[in-house]
Amino acid sequence: MSAEVLKGHLDGMILAVLADGPRHGYGVIDALRTRTGGRFDLPKGTIYPALHRLEQAGLIDGAWSREGGRQRRTYTLSAAGHRQLGQERASWRDFVAAVGALMEGNAVMGEEPWPAL
Repeated sequence: MSAEVLKGHLDGMILAVLADGPRHGYGVIDALRTRTGGRFDLPKGTIYPALHRLEQAGLIDGAWSREGGRQRRTYTLSAAGHRQLGQERASWRDFVAAVGALMEGNAVMGEEPWPAL
């Protein structure tokens, strides 16, 4: 699936991956690929700018570490990132319900269908 399709959802997906614990950039890429059965195999050029943007926004914290002689930046969710993830998940559930209702021709739960024109 292309990065273009994920526009608007990438930040929430990265926050969800980091909710499982600290990861370096490649670990985020691998978790996105693994947890989606290979459907989201995103390039470094998509993930690393998003990580930097999330860090600048205070949603994740980054720290340098040394693994196997290599320096890596490891990212964790900040308190603000945990709150944002909760909002992202709620927004995603609403979006999925609305699109599902639209695509399946059903009303959104608890609402009447729109009148026919």
